[in-house]
Amino acid sequence: MGATHRAAPSLPIQTPRRARSPAPLLPVTDSTAMLLRFKNHLPPWIQDWLDIIVPGIQILAIVIAALLLQRLLRRLLRRAGEHYHWPIELVVTVNGLLRWIILGSTVLLVLERLGVSATVLWTAFTGFATVGAVAFFAAWSVLSNLFCALLIFTVGPFRLGDYIEVLDTAEKPGAKGRVVDINLLYTTLEDFGADDEHPAFIQVPNALMFQRVVRRWKGTPPPAAATVPAEPATPAATAPAAAPTPPAGLPPAL
Repeated sequence: MGATHRAAPSLPIQTPRRARSPAPLLPVTDSTAMLLRFKNHLPPWIQDWLDIIVPGIQILAIVIAALLLQRLLRRLLRRAGEHYHWPIELVVTVNGLLRWIILGSTVLLVLERLGVSATVLWTAFTGFATVGAVAFFAAWSVLSNLFCALLIFTVGPFRLGDYIEVLDTAEKPGAKGRVVDINLLYTTLEDFGADDEHPAFIQVPNALMFQRVVRRWKGTPPPAAATVPAEPATPAATAPAAAPTPPAGLPPAL
């Protein structure tokens, strides 16, 4: 018998698989790890809303913190003003400045939580700064009054209720009246010489207060100008005076 040779079964050729490159790992911080652990314990329907709930809670916390900070600073500023006897104009100005600073910081933080990048914010800031610089030189007369109003509030050359007179020089009379209002553009004076039934008011630009001589009467009205009484007119001579009569026994004078 002839030997029969069976062909060996062919084995499938296995091609070597390419090793997969590991996925890049994101940096995991403590807050991120805590959020992931907390997320695993939540129901699935809440996990889909976490991307909205977490930024909303952060924005709400930022707004609440800003309101509390503004209230705390306003209370501290009021107590400092009462203790050091600051003028009310200075307290109002500083309070408004702090309020705008806190508001601007809150808006920046909220925009950052919403995903606005710092590059976009910086570009917007530089654009607004450029426009502001152009507007500053275009409206210098108005801005000078604003700056002088800040100086009036801080330096205090006069206050509400004082009587002042704005003079071109120390010799010439000028606008005189009682200070009834100080705003960012004008200082309003109640005309001292006006009638009580028809009061008149004078609005003086704040920049003019630092360009002229200002005479001030603190809390009391200025003394009235003294009037010199007119001298009575002497009667005109109607007839020459009669010559004295000589005594008896003397010849009359020639």
